Amino acid sequence: MVKRLFLAAVILSLVVVSATPAFCDGATTKLGRGICNMFTWPLEVPEQISRMNSSDGPFAACTVGVLKGLGWALGRACVGVYETATFMFPIPKNYEPVMTDPEYFLETSNF
Repeated sequence: MVKRLFLAAVILSLVVVSATPAFCDGATTKLGRGICNMFTWPLEVPEQISRMNSSDGPFAACTVGVLKGLGWALGRACVGVYETATFMFPIPKNYEPVMTDPEYFLETSNF
């Protein structure tokens, strides 16, 4: 009885150890991206105001910057919830990010 239990534990450990890296690379990254976006979405508003102020001045920052920040914040929050809820499924294909430019808050981007 003890031998069978030990053998089953060894086999289960080998299966878990060998299968984990193949699954966790994409899924864990997707989960991390989702959690990061869920917590950093409010920071988009002041960031977009600051960027708009630097490029177009204070009046544009007060109007367009606020609206742009609210839009980015809403998008980042929704994508964060979606990626966190679906991290175990390879949707989109191969766990690719939904929000790609930027993938994370304050990542270098072209927007």
